Amino acid sequence: MKPLHLIALLVCASDAAFASDAGFTLTATSKDFGSYFPGYLANGYVSTLTGPRGTEGNLAYMVGLMDYAQDDISRPAAIPGWTQIDYSTGRSAAGHFWMNQVDLKPANFQDYSQTLDLHTATLTTNYRYIDAGKATTVKVTTFASQASPHLAATQLSLTPDFDGAVELSFVLDLWAAYQPRLPLAKLSGDEMQEAVAAHQMKLVAIPPATPDRAPLWYHGDVHVGPHDGDAKALALWLDGKAEQGLAMAQAAAIELPKGMTAMSALVYKSPYRLALNLSVKVEKGKTYTFVKYVAMSREGWGGDAKSNLALASAARADGFDKLLAAHRAAWANLWKSDIVIDGDKQAQRAVHADLYYLLSSSTANTAWAVGACALTPGYAGHIFWDSDSWVFPALLLLHPERAGSLVMFRARTLAAAQARARAAGFAGAKYPWEADPENGSEQTPRFAGVLGEREIHVNADIAIAQWQYWLVTQDRAWLKQHGWPVIRDIAEFWTSRVTWNAGKQRYDILHVASVDEDYNDVPNDTYTNVAAAKALRIAAQAAAIVGEKADPRWAEVAAKLHVPFDTAKQHHLNFDESVPHDRDTWGGSSLPMLSLPALDLPMSPQVRRNDYDEAIGPVLASSRDPNSMGLAPLSIAAGTVGDETHAIAWLQKNFTGGVVKSPFDVRTETATNNTGYFVTAAAGFLQNLIFGFAGLRIEESGLNAAYPPMLPPTWRSMTLKNVAFRGKRYDIRVDRGVDGKARLTRTPIMTR
Repeated sequence: MKPLHLIALLVCASDAAFASDAGFTLTATSKDFGSYFPGYLANGYVSTLTGPRGTEGNLAYMVGLMDYAQDDISRPAAIPGWTQIDYSTGRSAAGHFWMNQVDLKPANFQDYSQTLDLHTATLTTNYRYIDAGKATTVKVTTFASQASPHLAATQLSLTPDFDGAVELSFVLDLWAAYQPRLPLAKLSGDEMQEAVAAHQMKLVAIPPATPDRAPLWYHGDVHVGPHDGDAKALALWLDGKAEQGLAMAQAAAIELPKGMTAMSALVYKSPYRLALNLSVKVEKGKTYTFVKYVAMSREGWGGDAKSNLALASAARADGFDKLLAAHRAAWANLWKSDIVIDGDKQAQRAVHADLYYLLSSSTANTAWAVGACALTPGYAGHIFWDSDSWVFPALLLLHPERAGSLVMFRARTLAAAQARARAAGFAGAKYPWEADPENGSEQTPRFAGVLGEREIHVNADIAIAQWQYWLVTQDRAWLKQHGWPVIRDIAEFWTSRVTWNAGKQRYDILHVASVDEDYNDVPNDTYTNVAAAKALRIAAQAAAIVGEKADPRWAEVAAKLHVPFDTAKQHHLNFDESVPHDRDTWGGSSLPMLSLPALDLPMSPQVRRNDYDEAIGPVLASSRDPNSMGLAPLSIAAGTVGDETHAIAWLQKNFTGGVVKSPFDVRTETATNNTGYFVTAAAGFLQNLIFGFAGLRIEESGLNAAYPPMLPPTWRSMTLKNVAFRGKRYDIRVDRGVDGKARLTRTPIMTR
């Protein structure tokens, strides 16, 4: 009998509440002022959070630019904020106010709307600003260029209803060093809690949108060095360096309205602000458009402040429209690969938001991975198995050039993993639980150190992702040069990490943290052992393809590695039978993970059904707030046993269950916390559609329909557009035949 609360989730929300633009537009109104959860603009290389006015100074980050403060874990270093343009209508009897400091109230910001266009990755804000009886119609458009990733721009249009002089300040925000810095590399769990309390902080969310773990996942620091500007050239520039990290640089070039000459122009410098301050004359009813072009770089990606100034100045010479058109064209090309749902606007909007956050946080043809919370300080920007087992599969068929960057990150950081294995007394490579996104070093805080030491399934997850990339691309040169060394060394790690159990004539893996992390010292975690066995078999297959000799121990260990199983009840156990599975955890059970698409442990239909039934009890009985990354495996596991009711219910809970925050559909880790931009769950939702509802699996024989496809009752169809597989492109569609049953069809895309 189906649980009533799951059945209730099958009811779709009214379409009337959502836009009719194929789900690409997210809009905030003045009703969102009190609960505004910042949006996110990025191009995979640079990012910024958004502010409701569209003109605020907002925290910004750059790929792989990390702070390495003493006694702390590495952190994303907040680069100087590049979005701020402040505005003042001038001095009056009421005083002198700058718009970014005026209270955010409907009376001050009338006719307000802010729109995040997912299709063009632009943020547009409109309102009528009221200051001391003077009104100005304001329009702001901001983007980080997808076509020219070093560049970003903000266009500000002002239409005053008065004559007179106004002031503008084009700012690069120089953030103060974050305080307090906690020595997370040294603090135990109890000491961490004590330190938080001693600084009068709490690990809870502060409305409207402060992350509940902000005392831990705060930004790192950039120390700004030489910085200056040229008022005549309308330009600013700076060089900086992350704390014990890489150098970075930034420059801005300002464009005035055609024919306008500033009454005064001054470069302002303080410890917290580098700005070009202008005073200009305006006339009632005329529209004046200003543009701020910003160029950014870091050591190993671009040049210094001088080269950035040349980039920003060249963009200014070409004009805003040209830069925006190239940016839009680049995003239009990305959206050629899409998931289109006919019959559920809410689900369609969720798909596009999740794809947007993944695409804006990833890079094509590089060796950078994606952090669990994108280019933000969430989880300190570190690279978990999320990158390999969640984000990578979601991108692989739609955007293989971006998925390739994730597997290349593991190849680039292989030496760090080899050193870590040697330090622990093992062979091969032991990849970190929390890897630094630049150098691949282990960065797990001490209070979570047990996970860094024991949640070793990450090593198998990485090998499986490497193999999946090979299966999709069939790029033998890549496999030999990059994938094979990673796969080989992971296999060597597993053969050195297992323990021979002579009494039971099997191999065990002892002292492991389960995927259900509350169990952090168990023997024979089932997911870990199954994944390790698959990684060992993969290594033997890869060796044959690249002409290398496989270690015979790989096959031996894989064949004899213990997989805990209840023979009487005919289902897998979560881990060794010697350890009871009896705790109330947010994970509930790790058994659904055995159905993750890249792993998908072969088993009989009855065992698969029994596994799902065994898992669902603890999940439904748990009092814990469920983690949003666990919803997709539940739905996929239900789909593999043909339980459409549960599969659909878990899918819908993933976009209607409070884990998506308005107004810009930012995913949080759970419904009740604010650890946002959680691209892990976004990727899980997309995997749920590609591999769960379409039933597809990437196998040696091809892209196969391993399970019957599914459609929720109100969906007329779901189309995976422009899927890439082995050099060919397809549209893959799930709809209903004349018998009413879901069916899957593939249409090759003809290319010239």
